[in-house]
Amino acid sequence: MVMAAAEGRRGDAEAELNLPPGFQFHPTDEELVADYLCARAAGRAPPVPIIAELDLYRFDPWELPERALFGAREWYFFTPRDRKYPNGSRPSRAAGGGYWKATGADRPVAHAGRTLGIKKALVFYHGRPAAGVKTDWIMHEYRLAGAAAKRDGASLRLDDWVLCRLYNKKNQWEKMQRQRQEEEEAAAKAAASQSTSWGETRTPESDVDNGPFPELDSLPEFQGMGTTNAAILPKEEVRELGNDDWLMGISLDDLQGPGSLMLPWGDSYAASFLSPVAAMKMEQDVSPFFF
Repeated sequence: MVMAAAEGRRGDAEAELNLPPGFQFHPTDEELVADYLCARAAGRAPPVPIIAELDLYRFDPWELPERALFGAREWYFFTPRDRKYPNGSRPSRAAGGGYWKATGADRPVAHAGRTLGIKKALVFYHGRPAAGVKTDWIMHEYRLAGAAAKRDGASLRLDDWVLCRLYNKKNQWEKMQRQRQEEEEAAAKAAASQSTSWGETRTPESDVDNGPFPELDSLPEFQGMGTTNAAILPKEEVRELGNDDWLMGISLDDLQGPGSLMLPWGDSYAASFLSPVAAMKMEQDVSPFFF
């Protein structure tokens, strides 16, 4: 998703540039300095507004390609530089979670028979300077030759603009982005699959509330009572019964006939619920079983 969003932003930027089909941006060092850096430093519009402007030193190098306006293996940026010390002329190279370290000697960039700019190569190290780990990210920094450094004591700004070309030495960024996209797609599929399986295995509440219990038919207590649904009242009917409503379905004949209901309480307690005639009749029918 992150990669798709970055590609979308870059695609929008390329569409706004209105570049011709098959266009490729591979300028030489001289073209970068003479046609782009000089124009930007003088406040003029470059030949093509294809180079992004940002503070490059706020990011790790692998975060920069998605912020570029153009490029697949090389990315170009205009960036300011700050001083390392307030009264010095050395630039600060701290960036993101590491720092850039110069490698090799500076090279002059000539134009019209004179040195117009200086090219410096740098390698990114991840971590603190004492124990930084070298990476495969390379940057070529172009600055104007003979440009006077700013001397504003209240600011650490060293240069308003330098031009940087960024690339990965082993071209691993595209591979890393593809792997990242595959991982995001796999995670999205796994989440969707888990959501689907949960919906399929969940039992509807209607089945739980009103479904039969066939396993109860195998118990001795429920044998001979017909179907389970006939032996167990639905929950709706149970809720409707009051404390004394169970007596409403019992007639005097039920109490007097053979196999009449045997109340679980003592005779005196049971008789309190019955009329004197029914209680006397119940005594006569029940007494032969105890005497």
